[in-house]
Amino acid sequence: MEMDERKIRILQAIIQDYINTAEPVGSRTIAKKYDLGISSATIRNEMADLEDMGYLEQLHSSSGRKPSDKGYRLYVDKFMQLHKLSPIEENIIKTHILNSALYEMDRVIKQATSILAELTGLTSIVKSPSGKKSCIKSIQLINIDVNNILSVIITDTNIIRNNVIRTKKSIDNYSLAKLSNILNVRLNNLTVEEINLEVINNLKNDLRGYEDIFNAIIPALYESLNSIDTFDIYLEGTTNIFNYPEYNDIERAKNFLSLVDNKDKVNDLINSSDSITIKIGEENFVEDAKDCTVISAVYSLKNKPLGSIGVIGPTRMPYSKVVSILGEIVNEINNVLDDGYDDEF
Repeated sequence: MEMDERKIRILQAIIQDYINTAEPVGSRTIAKKYDLGISSATIRNEMADLEDMGYLEQLHSSSGRKPSDKGYRLYVDKFMQLHKLSPIEENIIKTHILNSALYEMDRVIKQATSILAELTGLTSIVKSPSGKKSCIKSIQLINIDVNNILSVIITDTNIIRNNVIRTKKSIDNYSLAKLSNILNVRLNNLTVEEINLEVINNLKNDLRGYEDIFNAIIPALYESLNSIDTFDIYLEGTTNIFNYPEYNDIERAKNFLSLVDNKDKVNDLINSSDSITIKIGEENFVEDAKDCTVISAVYSLKNKPLGSIGVIGPTRMPYSKVVSILGEIVNEINNVLDDGYDDEF
C-alpha cells in the first residue's frame, strides 16, 4: 500500500491533534479542524489504511485512533518542522546557563537540566562527565603548614579535586613550585588510564628525595579521577508527568517514578552518541520505558563529548518543541564550557 500525499497530510493532522489533546482522533474531528479538502468518509477510509500500514492504532472498535510508535517515527524523521524558539525562551536559556557558570561544570549542567524541565514540561535528565575520559590539566602543590601540603588536581573538564599530603619534613615554597612543575610536565594531558608504569617510574626518578610527595600523589590522582567515573545523574521535573493524562493511572505513574529513580536504567536511556537522538516506545531497550519517548543529546568541551542531557516522557510529547529547546540548550552549554575553558587555561 502506497504512502501518498493525502495519507501523509491525514497522518500529520492526527499526530498533531493527539499530541495537543491526548484524545483518540476520529475522522469527523479531522474533517472539522483541518482544512484537507476531503470528506469525513474519505478520511475514515484513509485512516483504516494507515492503521493497516501500522502508522495508527485503535484502542477500541468504537473509538478514534492514535499514532503508533511507527507513526511517530515517520513524523519525526520525515515531516517534523522544528519549533522556532520565542525571544523569551532564548533569553531564559542564555541568561540562566551563563549566570550559573563561573564555568563550574556541575553548576552549568544542573542549571541546564532545570531549564530543560521548565521549558518542555517534561522530566529532564543529565549525565555528568566520566573521570576516565578526563585529562589532567593542572596540578598544584600548596603549603598548608609545616607537615601538610594541599594537592589541587584540575581536569580538562574543570573538575577540581583536593587532597592533603602529610610530609615528614617541611618543604619551602620554591621547592613546591619546582615539584608542581615536574608533576605537570609528566602528567599534563594524561587520562587516568594513561598513567602507566613507565610514567610512574619516570616520575619517581624526578621526585627523588621527595618520596612523601611521590607516595601520596599517585594514589591521590587515581582516587580523584576514578571517583569522577562514578557518574552522577541529575533529574528535574519528575512530577511534570502528572500533567499528562497518560499518568493519571496510578500503576503507570508508579512505574515511571520507579524507572527514573533507577540510575543504571536512566543511564542506559540517555547514553546518547549523537547531537540529537530520539528513541520512541519500543526503541527503548529498557523494559519499563517501552511506552516512553527519550530525546537526548551530547554536550561537549572543545568538541570532546562529556556527557548526555535529555528528556523522558510519554510518546505523545511535542517533539518539534522539545528538539528545538534541547538543541539550543546544548549549544549554550558547549559555548559556556568552551569559553570557561579558555578563561581558565
